[in-house]
Amino acid sequence: MNFTVIIPARLASTRLPNKPLADLGGKPMVVRVAERARASGASRIVVATDHADILAACAAHGVEARMTRSDHPSGTDRIAEVALALGLADDEVVVNLQGDEPLIDPALLAACAGRISAGVPMATCAHPLSDVAEVFNPNVVKVVLDKAGRALYFSRATIPWHRDAFAATRDVLPAGYAPLRHIGLYAYSNAFLQAYPGLEPAPLEQIEALEQLRVLWHGYPIAVHVTDSAPPAGVDTPEDLARVRLQYAS
Repeated sequence: MNFTVIIPARLASTRLPNKPLADLGGKPMVVRVAERARASGASRIVVATDHADILAACAAHGVEARMTRSDHPSGTDRIAEVALALGLADDEVVVNLQGDEPLIDPALLAACAGRISAGVPMATCAHPLSDVAEVFNPNVVKVVLDKAGRALYFSRATIPWHRDAFAATRDVLPAGYAPLRHIGLYAYSNAFLQAYPGLEPAPLEQIEALEQLRVLWHGYPIAVHVTDSAPPAGVDTPEDLARVRLQYAS
């Protein structure tokens, strides 16, 4: 299927200044992310940025990039601006790939895009959890699905809650119990992407600090592609950057 990957990339980063331009094996990180996207079979890859330095770095490496406003409240709003400027058709599928995921599996992008269908304007990904600490970690977002593989709810809480097993112990996970961890990769139909910025923020979204709950609260379905294992972690800290640099040096 045809899909466009848009990569939001802001220069400002509290924990890792100038993160999109960090060198990975001789190329800026945002360029490495675009290369991963290119391997997914996407028909077009565009970086969405609010800074001229990122625009110049992309141009130097043959990566298409577009400038956006600097006041967008989220990356979703930023890619919506670029999708509109590109003149994409309403039924075009747009994948939102974060600019700090230089090790993302290209096949995951294609799988996520493939979950968009008539009546299902948004998709994301998840993988089973097996580590008890992650299951109870509020920084690890969980999702529960219906029988069609669509999201019922996202939460920082441990969902589904295994009532009987957790009444006995929370030190080990019961057999056959594998909650799904949400992976922050999204795909949208362009028509829905353009409508998204106009959706009123939802109370649930504000309570959990999870933007995707706005979509469910307004009644739109989200399809979820479940992959067997966790993708490599993105780059948020200097320690993450050092780990990824070792991958590109090997």
